[in-house]
Amino acid sequence: MAMNEWKFDFGCGEAVSGYMKVTANTKYDIAVGFGFMDITRVTARDRKEPGALKRDLCIPADTSFRVDVPDGNYTVSLLMGDWILPACTTLKASPGRLLLRNRTVSAGQFIRETVAVYVQGGHMNLTFSGSAPRVNALEITPAPHAITLFLAGDSTVTDQPEDGFPYAGWGQMLPQLLKHDVVVANHAVSGRSSKSFIDEGRLDVILNEMKANDFLFIQFGHNDQKPDEERATEPSTTYKKYLQQYIDGARNKGAFPVLVTSVQRRYFEPNGQLQNTHGPYLEAVRELSSEQTVPLIDLAEMSKSLFEELGAEEAKSIFMWGAPGEFAHFPGGIEDNTHFQEQGAIRIAGLISKGIREAAIWPLTMFLR
Repeated sequence: MAMNEWKFDFGCGEAVSGYMKVTANTKYDIAVGFGFMDITRVTARDRKEPGALKRDLCIPADTSFRVDVPDGNYTVSLLMGDWILPACTTLKASPGRLLLRNRTVSAGQFIRETVAVYVQGGHMNLTFSGSAPRVNALEITPAPHAITLFLAGDSTVTDQPEDGFPYAGWGQMLPQLLKHDVVVANHAVSGRSSKSFIDEGRLDVILNEMKANDFLFIQFGHNDQKPDEERATEPSTTYKKYLQQYIDGARNKGAFPVLVTSVQRRYFEPNGQLQNTHGPYLEAVRELSSEQTVPLIDLAEMSKSLFEELGAEEAKSIFMWGAPGEFAHFPGGIEDNTHFQEQGAIRIAGLISKGIREAAIWPLTMFLR
C-alpha cells in the first residue's frame, strides 16, 4: 500500500489483499493510526456470500471511524451494502460536516460513493449513523488538485460543535450537495464580522492555503451591525472596504471570490412580511458585486422568499426553536431566530446550491449533485 493511500476492509476474517482489516473490535489506537472511537456501538457480520469486499461488513451505529492523516484535501470512497438486508447510512466528517444523507441501498445491492473531505488537525473522523448503517470498504486518497471552496463568514455559516446538535451552519451542510471534485473548507467562525475576521488573521490563513482556481465565498453582515469597536463597520464605507480585501486576496491568488448577502433572521411584520434586520448592509454587498464584477448569491432575497412562504410559525422549523426536552443538548428549550437547526441548515445550503446554479458560477455548477 502506498504511504499516501489508506484502504480498509471492514467486517470479519482476513483482509482482502492490499487492505487493512477493520473488525468490530478495532478500537482507535494512536500507535496504529486508525480505528473506531467507540467499539461498543459497532457490530460485524459475515454474510458468507461471494465478493471479497462484499462478503462481510461493519454496522457502526452512530459512532466515528478515525484515521490519522496529514492536513489537506482527500477523496473518500465507500463501498456500502448488505447481501440480506436493506441499508440506510448517513455519513459526516467531524465536526458535523454532512457528506451523505440517508443513502439507501436495497438488500443484495451494493453502491460505491465518493465524497471529499477537508482535514485539519491531523486526523479524519468519519461518523456513521442512519437507520441501518453499513460499511464494507473504505479508501482514502489525497486530492491536492481538487477545487477548494473556502467559506469566510459567521455563525450562520460555520461548523457548529457536535455537542450542540442540532445546531448547524449552512456551510456544514454544503458538502453533501457537491461532487467529490470540490472540497468545502469552512473557515467561518461564530461572532465574527468582516473586520474582526481579518484582524484575527483568519483571512490570511485561507489565503495561505488557497491555490489558483479555488473559490472564496464571503458572507458577513450579522456582526458588522454590532456596536463594539472590534466588529463594527459602516455599510457604505468600511464594510465595503473590508469585503474588498477578501476579493483582492482571492484574485491575487488566481482564485474566484463570490459575495453572499446575509441570510435573513426570523422576524416578521404583522402583515406576514419578513423584517429586513440587516438594513443597508445587504445593498452594500449588491453594489460591491456590481462594482467589482464579482458573482453574487443573494441569500438574503432567497431566504426571505423561503421564510415568507413558510410563514412565521412554520419557519421555526428552520431555526433553533425547540420545546423543553425536544433537543437533548438544550433540555430547557430554546428560541433562537438567527441560528439554524440541522434540517434548516440543509434548506439554506440548498439555497446556496440554487444560487450557484442561477449565477452560473463555473465550474461549480458542473459539480453540483
